[in-house]
Amino acid sequence: MMTVLALILLAPVLLSDLMFVAEVALGLPRGARTLWRRPLGTTAIILPAHNEEAVIARTLESLTQAAGPRFRVLVVADNCTDDTASIARGLGVEVIERQDAVNRGKGFALAFARDHLRQAPPTAVIVLDSDCSTSRDGLEALAGACQQLGRPVQAINLLEPSPTAGALVQVSTFAFLIKNLVRQRGLQRLAGSVHLTGTGMCIPWPMFEGADLATSSIIEDARLGLELARAGAHPRLVEECIVWSPHADQSHTLGQRSRWEGGFLALAKATAPGLIARGIATLSPRTLLAGLDLLVPPLTLLALVNAAVLALLLVLAAFGASPAPALLLAGVGLVAALVLLLAWWREGRTFLSLGALVRLPLYALWKIPMYLKLVRSGAPKQWNRTERPQ
Repeated sequence: MMTVLALILLAPVLLSDLMFVAEVALGLPRGARTLWRRPLGTTAIILPAHNEEAVIARTLESLTQAAGPRFRVLVVADNCTDDTASIARGLGVEVIERQDAVNRGKGFALAFARDHLRQAPPTAVIVLDSDCSTSRDGLEALAGACQQLGRPVQAINLLEPSPTAGALVQVSTFAFLIKNLVRQRGLQRLAGSVHLTGTGMCIPWPMFEGADLATSSIIEDARLGLELARAGAHPRLVEECIVWSPHADQSHTLGQRSRWEGGFLALAKATAPGLIARGIATLSPRTLLAGLDLLVPPLTLLALVNAAVLALLLVLAAFGASPAPALLLAGVGLVAALVLLLAWWREGRTFLSLGALVRLPLYALWKIPMYLKLVRSGAPKQWNRTERPQ
């Protein structure tokens, strides 16, 4: 009986660990660059912005230089109470304003932009956060790939490395790198599809026009990517485009992670079981892998769950259960730690110093109160801007 209980505890954690190991291991090699055709027509770049007067000028000055004549920049000043709209207009870009105290969220802002764009539909739509930066070559590659493939594409979205920041900020930027570069690259090779991460996603206009955008979900981007994939339009990773986002300062990092991770966990709970069941029922490896990917929790939570379950398995072994489940979990956990260390050596040393790396256990302990709060209160329900260093 004790051994059966141990196997029940082991199974979901082992699945998550094996999926994590597979994605990170396959995501370690860098792919050959693809020369995408230059896009034809006009690609609209939508920037949903809520009270971003502190950063919108810097973002637009950089973006308009990178964009060039093939891109139409549209700022959606959504429920703003500051000078975001007037600053954007002063820089010569197209601005629309939306005020709706009830229907709040990035999804509603994108739906509002879509209604405006219907007057002169673009070829495709790129969505960028209002604090991001990228290059002209990156924008051209993203739009060209979307047009050439005829399906959604996703840039690599990374947080700007800050080697002088505190260890907690460094670990957060490294975890973002693992999720949005290494694991995305591995998932592309495993399943031929990736997640949309919101900023740096490009969608053909017909798909964007027909998408279910008007939602208050704080993870509307990932949800949209799953819906498009279910319809046969599997998002593709475009490594030739990198979109950089600023990290939150140390005092606001926990709030930023709470929104992202809480939203992801809510999405996983709602969709992973259905995807796994459908993948098995239809004998679709791609659908099954998409569901298994959602079983992999954020990096710190994955480590905490492994530690807790391993401790329980050792207790059960002490009371008569077979030690095999504990040994198996410990072995897979060691392999996961090894591939993660290889990912740090190959991609992450700019993001995470050696000194911060050895303090990873402290970072895990620091986040325990956040996870307890998520258990009590659930994921945040509203789209809130992240406070950033000025």
